[in-house]
Order: sequence, then structure tokens, then C-alpha cells
Amino acid sequence: MHPTLFLRRVLGLDALSCLGIGALLGMASTPLAPAFGLPAELLFWAGIVLLPIAAFMGFLATRQAPPPLLVWIVILGNLGWVIESFVVIGQLGASITPLGTSFVAMQALAVLGLAGLEYIGLRRSRGAVAA
Repeated sequence: MHPTLFLRRVLGLDALSCLGIGALLGMASTPLAPAFGLPAELLFWAGIVLLPIAAFMGFLATRQAPPPLLVWIVILGNLGWVIESFVVIGQLGASITPLGTSFVAMQALAVLGLAGLEYIGLRRSRGAVAA
């Protein structure tokens, strides 16, 4: 697989995951809140924030060669999301349910994995350009 295609596919997967989770949290924040032990407003706004991020990642995924600076923004944003997810678990530990803890932790680990794949894709793409 061409290195740039790998990066584009990972960005596309990241975009789809943001879109899916964003839509779920945005539309189902009220019923999910008691199950997760998280404030409905937190879930709603987390979901809403993900929608333009998904569009940005989707845009990058459609570029023949995604600009490295913009890919770095995605990677760093993903790392920020991971950190903030674990901060939420720590801060709301008394009220968050085991299901909520699992959901937040699992999506954070998935985002961390995507950031790692994006980093690998970026490095491979740069190597392909230099060759």
C-alpha cells in the first residue's frame, strides 16, 4: 500500500469514528448520561465538537497528499482528547459508572491508537516523498 494512501485511510477512519461518536453523543446525550454517570451537557457538547473535527479529518483524507502540518494538528488534537478523557475519569470518578468509565477509557485508547497510526502514516509519507 502506498504510504500516502495508508495515511489517508487512517484519517478517513478517524473521521468516521468522530462522526459516529459525535452523532451518538450529540443525539443520545440525555439517555446516555445516567447510564454513564456523566453530565448530559458534557456528552452533548463533546459530541457536537466532534462533528467539525470529523469534517476536517475527512477533508484531509481526500487530499492526494495531506499537508504534514495539518496532520500534526490532528495527531496533537487526538493526544489532547486522550488526556482530557482520562482527566474526566479522574475528576468524575465518584459519579461515573463502570459503563461510563469503560466507554471513556476505550474510546480514549482507540483515539490513541489512531494518533499512533497517523504518526506512522505521516512518517511513511514523508519517506516516500524524499525517495
